Amino acid sequence: MSEILIDPVTRYRTEGFPPQEQHQPGVTARTDPTPDHGEHSYRGSGRLAGMRTLITGGDSGIGRAVAIAFAREGADVAISFLEEEADDAAETAEWITEAGRIALLLPGDVRSEEQCRALVERTVEELGGLDVLVLNAAYQQNRDGLENTPTEEIERVVETNLYAPLWTARAAIPHLPAGGSIITTSSIQAFQPSARLFDYAMTKAAQVAFTRALAQQLGGRGIRVNAVAPGPIWTPLIPATSWPESLPEFGQDTPLGRAGQPAEVAPAFVFLASPESSYVSGAIVPVTGGKGL
Repeated sequence: MSEILIDPVTRYRTEGFPPQEQHQPGVTARTDPTPDHGEHSYRGSGRLAGMRTLITGGDSGIGRAVAIAFAREGADVAISFLEEEADDAAETAEWITEAGRIALLLPGDVRSEEQCRALVERTVEELGGLDVLVLNAAYQQNRDGLENTPTEEIERVVETNLYAPLWTARAAIPHLPAGGSIITTSSIQAFQPSARLFDYAMTKAAQVAFTRALAQQLGGRGIRVNAVAPGPIWTPLIPATSWPESLPEFGQDTPLGRAGQPAEVAPAFVFLASPESSYVSGAIVPVTGGKGL
């Protein structure tokens, strides 16, 4: 066997995860074991050299892995995050600057239309423009039936996962040049919804329709729109979903037999942002450990 090949079954932790619980939003320091964001493994090759990028929810999890990968590919990176995630955001910024790129920290809640507009305006002002928008911020919570789910919780899911991407993309589109792109983090939940995540799954399915429709709308302007649909990925969002009893089995039902790591998702975003994917638009790229969409 070639020495460069890695067995995907045993590359990362093959067993489940210890029961644990965090309050929303989850933070990296309290996530056991610590997720791999590619800090010590991702190697860039200049595929995004000189690009200006904005990642919502870029402080931890998939967002942090994408930020690290983008920076190592030569992009400047702005990340949005909640105030409670400031420590995670600062650590992500250190990895970006270590790669020799600009890190722009943009705290605030994307459930505010004004905040979404300000994210784009600050990015354009500080980085000199915007080439790639990653709509990654999300909220999910374990549900004990629709009849037991408060309206304010449903509103939080819809505002974070649907309103915020719409508001942010609307503000960004006038700034995106031909060759620029929008990438949304959807989910396998859009295609294989879990009963206990019904509202989250609903919003992720809507993001698929949003991606495909916006790709048609913007294609003639040379702006590509795609989505990545992760499967079970170990991030702080998982122990913050209030299902500690599910963690020992998390990811065990995939064909690869394990959960994925954020570092395994980031390369899909790099591909979709890079010129190599110039004929890819309206696509939903699965990173699911072999589970079909």
